[in-house]
Amino acid sequence: MNNANLLDGVFNRFLKDTGVFKDREVLRHDYIPESLPHREEQIRRLGEMVAPILKATRCSNIFIYGKTGTGKTAVVKYVLNKLSLKAAEFGSPVKTCYVNCQLAGTEYRIFSSLCDVLSVNIPFTGLALGEVFDRFKNGLETRKLMLIIVLDEIDALVKDRGDILLYELTRINETLHGSKTAVIGISNDLRFKEFLDPRVLSSLSEEEIVFRPYDAGELQDILLERARCAFHDGVLLQGALSLCAALAAAEHGDARRALDLLRVAGELAEREAAKNVTEDHIRGAEKRIEHDRVVEAMKNLPAHSKLVLCSVYLLSKTGVRPIITGEIYEIYCELSEQMGVTPLTQRRVSGLINELDSIGLLNTQLVSMGRYGRTKKICLCVTSSLFKDVFANDSRLGRLLHYSPKHLTRHS
Repeated sequence: MNNANLLDGVFNRFLKDTGVFKDREVLRHDYIPESLPHREEQIRRLGEMVAPILKATRCSNIFIYGKTGTGKTAVVKYVLNKLSLKAAEFGSPVKTCYVNCQLAGTEYRIFSSLCDVLSVNIPFTGLALGEVFDRFKNGLETRKLMLIIVLDEIDALVKDRGDILLYELTRINETLHGSKTAVIGISNDLRFKEFLDPRVLSSLSEEEIVFRPYDAGELQDILLERARCAFHDGVLLQGALSLCAALAAAEHGDARRALDLLRVAGELAEREAAKNVTEDHIRGAEKRIEHDRVVEAMKNLPAHSKLVLCSVYLLSKTGVRPIITGEIYEIYCELSEQMGVTPLTQRRVSGLINELDSIGLLNTQLVSMGRYGRTKKICLCVTSSLFKDVFANDSRLGRLLHYSPKHLTRHS
């Protein structure tokens, strides 16, 4: 059978088969359902915080914290969608702008997204950041409106590029007369404010909401509601649903992971032309997602975290054992120089090592060095081959995979 006939068979079988899904989009991360179970309190609190906007009164800046998959982004989008509808109903001059800082990557692109909401033309590149900010500010002032700016994954931007963007946005109201802004920052890191300059902290005037992880019972409720819309009746077995919720609860109550498991399990069942989604499909989905999740986590790391990870990789490749923080920092400084970026302090790099440990890319163990105090022994938690596969095509980091460190100082 030639390739064309092979694919025709695959596509025709898919088109003829009714499949297990009624609407698989319901299981995507960016789907906002009509109700968000077990987040009623957070919805109410956020609604109360932003309500003054409806009377053209600036609300407080708001920071929302919680682990991945605890419903932070969904709740913010849900509340702001309802706020926009209410504002339109009463003729309130309210606009909202959502930006994922991890995806935007730079202050320029974030301000460009803000300008798009105001229909202010900004070229893709070429302007000084100050010019882009001035165009945004002038565009905002001429339109006489209340703008809520949502900065999702703001911690990734601040750790990688500093807090200049937050500084500008928290001070902008001092120079505006006909318009006002408020910032909603969403962060996975409860220690996010430790990375901010005191001048930024003093101008934030923020309120906070912390999202706790879901437990297994709550995840099961969320999955059951989504499954009713996503699958045909009777397709998803109860045992598969319970297993999916239990696995996600063990991963710190991550609803995003639970939905991924359910969707991928459904796709595996569909490819097998199975009539039901079973526990075996859930376990098969878990293995597939685990590999994909590690790759995705590595690709989306901030630049300095990638340099730290690369430093550990290079030390591992040269056979240094054990790898300790001081050695990583020396190699990291070398790599920063090669990349033309200013290295962070050793304290900040130590924090990045902890973060890489918390997401499972590094393993750290605190050990006593006698009269020299304590230090961390560190090792890479991904195989060298996977590391190379992920970063070989990285336009900036790929060339460092074969770099030979000048300094391998032992701190023992």
